[in-house]
Amino acid sequence: MNNEKSLEEKWEEAWLENNFIFYHVFHNNPDLCKKLLEILLQISIDRIEMHNEETIYVDYEAKGVRLDVYAKNSSQAFNIEMQVLDTKDLPKRSRYYQALIDVDCLKSGQLYETLKDSYIIFICMEDIFGKGLPIYQFENFCVQKKDLRLGENTYKYFFIAPNCDKIENKEQFAFFKFLTKREQESDFTQQLAQMTRNAKINLQVRNKYMEYERLKAYARLDGFTEGRAQGLAQGRAEGLEEGRAQGQAKGRAQGQAEANLKNAIIAVKEFNQTPEIVAEKFSVSLVELQKALAE
Repeated sequence: MNNEKSLEEKWEEAWLENNFIFYHVFHNNPDLCKKLLEILLQISIDRIEMHNEETIYVDYEAKGVRLDVYAKNSSQAFNIEMQVLDTKDLPKRSRYYQALIDVDCLKSGQLYETLKDSYIIFICMEDIFGKGLPIYQFENFCVQKKDLRLGENTYKYFFIAPNCDKIENKEQFAFFKFLTKREQESDFTQQLAQMTRNAKINLQVRNKYMEYERLKAYARLDGFTEGRAQGLAQGRAEGLEEGRAQGQAKGRAQGQAEANLKNAIIAVKEFNQTPEIVAEKFSVSLVELQKALAE
């Protein structure tokens, strides 16, 4: 007997801990994102700007990474990731994210001193370290003299939602209680609840979620890793969204064809698939695909 929940059931049950809804709420509400960062990091932030192109590339051959919620200001860079399952790779993912953000923030010719303070934040629904702590904070320090810090101003945080009862800070406690039990005990969590409800009743958001989940399942079946599956699903969902908008003006068939071509380009560039295989999977002309890749 198949007990797998339908996408409709998953959508009905989804709350802020769902990474799709988490991204939608915080990416589209910079004021709420700023407040969340201040609560989690216990620092004051003057302002932030949301990074509108979450996928960062080092070069054509390097692995691109799509950051969930990426924000910056003149001296700081923040990335927040919602992690429902323990994928066993979060420590090394945090290392790679850190490196990519540094590359993104340091332009050619700039001095290393201009690198921003950077914060990698994972909000986990499982205790990935198994030590029972609500917060694991990592910084670089000297092994021989542990009170000597390297001073490169990079910080990695892993917040463990199930262990939130051990959190002493009231604002942090209220946020994680909302995340795990949906209880609204502060003005901030009440705002988050309203934004989450708004997302749930938005038909466009719902349809994009459905497309995202279908394509993520497709990517998994096709042998992609979880991270790549999510990246491909998000890329294809955005491509199809754009394709639908274009299709209103140019015709549904043409819009779908353009979306398929865009998705095929993503598959080749980001997931190292051969153009021949991708062209067949996405029903696009191999000649057109090769031409687009060469542009």
